[in-house]
Parts: sequence; C-alpha cells; structure tokens
Amino acid sequence: MARAEAAIGAARYAVSIRTGDHQLVADEPQKLGGGDAGPAPYDLLLASLGACTAITLKMYAERKQWPLSEAKVALHYLVENGTGRIERVLTLDGPLDDDQRARLADIAERTPVTLTLKSGLAISTSLS
Repeated sequence: MARAEAAIGAARYAVSIRTGDHQLVADEPQKLGGGDAGPAPYDLLLASLGACTAITLKMYAERKQWPLSEAKVALHYLVENGTGRIERVLTLDGPLDDDQRARLADIAERTPVTLTLKSGLAISTSLS
C-alpha cells in the first residue's frame, strides 16, 4: 500500500518528502514563519483528495465509455466554530447528460480518499 517518509533539518519548516520514486517538499507559508518552499500540509491533504477524485472520475467514465473530456476538482478546507470541513466543487466537461453528471457526483462521494477522510483513520505512533 502507500508509503511515505518525511524529514526536517536545518531549514525552518521545509520538509523533504519521499514516496516511492518521487520526492517533494512541504513547507509553511512565510506568514507562518516558513519559507514557502512547497505546499503546506493541508494543501497536500486537499491535493490528495483532488487527485483521487479526478482519477476515480476519469476511470469510471472510461469504463462506462462516457464522454468526460476533463474533470476539475476545486477544494477548500474551512474551519467554522472549531469544526473543519472540506468543500469540493466538480467541473465536468464533455457532452454528458444529467444522469451521467449526477452519477459522477455520486461516485466522487465514494472515492478511496473521500471514504478514508469521512470514516476517520487510526494512527499509531512509535519510536525507532
């Protein structure tokens, strides 16, 4: 399944992330004391959800041979009265009918990352 490693060193909040054959950097914005060398942690969370949503919709449309030419996923993390929530807006391009569009919106509610976030996830921490 998925694996990642994250390490922080001398740069104030810049984190080197390695996952598979890929390397990226996360950081905090300058207004929070970081160097803005990469996306902030919540931005990465939203990016993961957006990527999973777009990929799942594309796979589903391909399997059904539906004319989805592009799927855009806009995400916004909000905190209101101490409770966090994510707003997700889908823009589906292509000559889809209303039933196909509604089905794709329904599928977006059941992508793997969506279901993981909605159900919560146990996290265990240990020292090496």
